[in-house]
Amino acid sequence: MTTSPPPGHHSGQPSTGATRRQRARDLGNVPATLWDGAAAGEPALPDSAPVTTLRDSLYEVIPLDQLTLDLISTPAFVRLQGIKQVGFVYRVWPGATHTRFEHSLGVYFLMLRALRTLLAHPETRSALSHDATDLRTLLAAALLHDIGHYPFSHAIEELGHPIEPHERSGRYAIEHGALAAALERHRLSPARVADLVDPPRGQALPPSDALLISLLSGPLDVDKLDYLPRDARACNVPYGGVDVTRLLASLRVVEAAAGRRMGVSEKGISPLNSLLHARQEMFDNVYWHHTNRAMMAMLLRAVQEALEVGRLQPAELAHHDDASLLAYLGGASMPLGTRELVAALRLRQPYKVLLEVSARAGKLFNRLDALFWDQPKRRRVEIALAAALAEALGVPVASHDVLVDIPKPEKWEMDVLVRFSHPPVGMAPLLTWTEATGQRPSDLGIYEQYQRRIRIVACEGVRAAAAGRAESILLPMLEQGGLL
Repeated sequence: MTTSPPPGHHSGQPSTGATRRQRARDLGNVPATLWDGAAAGEPALPDSAPVTTLRDSLYEVIPLDQLTLDLISTPAFVRLQGIKQVGFVYRVWPGATHTRFEHSLGVYFLMLRALRTLLAHPETRSALSHDATDLRTLLAAALLHDIGHYPFSHAIEELGHPIEPHERSGRYAIEHGALAAALERHRLSPARVADLVDPPRGQALPPSDALLISLLSGPLDVDKLDYLPRDARACNVPYGGVDVTRLLASLRVVEAAAGRRMGVSEKGISPLNSLLHARQEMFDNVYWHHTNRAMMAMLLRAVQEALEVGRLQPAELAHHDDASLLAYLGGASMPLGTRELVAALRLRQPYKVLLEVSARAGKLFNRLDALFWDQPKRRRVEIALAAALAEALGVPVASHDVLVDIPKPEKWEMDVLVRFSHPPVGMAPLLTWTEATGQRPSDLGIYEQYQRRIRIVACEGVRAAAAGRAESILLPMLEQGGLL
């Protein structure tokens, strides 16, 4: 990373097309179109007046202004370099060691590209705020959207209260300490940035923010546009392919009955359809891989045990990265279950499947699925299952040797408007996604329901002792309903 201003850049020097082209050449053959995106009189965004650049595995060059550079240099943001983007997926695909740090920069860059597209299009530019503070606030929110993330992806916050959602934790980080100071130094409101990351309930956002927040969270968000291709590339799998350039180019601001909304032109239908299916394929093949899921269940229970005895406080979690959390949980003061689970995680000794339950199991699946929303009860069920196996097998089974893995039910949002410049006969100029494509949210939801599995997993010793008897032991106990 180069931290000195590019040659020829001086305070107060006019930012002409010629000087931007020269600056592009000075910054390492950056395509001139990237730097020349700002029309005369428009706000100087990071790509029109960069102070430095970063090399990225997906986007080649990411331009940074001083605000962005200051934010990524804070301790809270540097912590993200120690948090893997996809948890324990690297235990299956060794290349998947990319972090929340680089993903956050990718989201920031795609937001910058989205803003440039919208500001450049004659049909949308008049609908957007051209105020530099509005646009820089959105870019800061894109950069900081994962600042409150806990180690190892999303598993820990599935414990629920008293663990706060990472967006709420992110709000605190943005409004306090070095991040708040950096934002205020650049005349941005930390509270306003936090509202874009963690939208307040029952409180309206400013009109510009209310419109643009859908680019940060929703069916068209740049978060998915970055993490799907980034995760797929790191894993070297053929899933997750999205035509990001075409989808961003199709963004439009449309007038709907409830006011202005973000939508796409007819040229966005195909890339948005690819985005929806890429996400589905990545869940099927990567995020829900049985080894990754088993290790997530092990981490969740290790943290839960430490919380139960007061050896770990919820507020501490947002200050750890992956390595420091495992080191802390492996300490001598932690309960035995936590220490043994962490030791197995470190040595890549994932729990193995004893029983797998699909949605076609009906009531049994539904009763197990309900445990996702009652994590203390899930723990009690795990302890009871361990005791039942110990009695049936006649071998010692620790209370943490048997776990229930329940993937989080996913939301498949398709609330997108499609605008046709020349609609075919039979179509209106403005249609819902379902009207334009025939696809309903329930279509993807049904597929997910049938692909999503709930698994009872156990350490290798218990699995070996069961030797194929686990289903005959566990099923009657679960189906009787008393346990659940």
